[in-house]
Amino acid sequence: MRNSLVWIALFTFLSIVLPQTVLAQQQTTQNYSAMASEKLVNGIANTATGFVELPKTMIITTQREGVAYGLTVGLVTGLMHTIGRTLFGALDAVTFLIPTEPTVRPHYIWQDFDQETTYG
Repeated sequence: MRNSLVWIALFTFLSIVLPQTVLAQQQTTQNYSAMASEKLVNGIANTATGFVELPKTMIITTQREGVAYGLTVGLVTGLMHTIGRTLFGALDAVTFLIPTEPTVRPHYIWQDFDQETTYG
């Protein structure tokens, strides 16, 4: 039983890490250290500034749909984006040694402030 748990854990770990490694090898435009440091800085910045997603999303939603919609749906959506940017920022900071593109778009909260956040 213990042996099979070890194999399952190893398989799960490799399933998560190997696709990221392949993507990292495909990006040859920058060198490894520059990409890794960029991902680390991006992750730290997104973790630290994730709370700004709440007012940003409320403003965007209010401008698009109106005040009532912005104060209700915009609030809930802003909370989700706050959690998403903070958690994905922390994930990017922890996995900076696998130099892939940052998960959150726009990469920083202050870029394209009038654009709603996406992930992927």
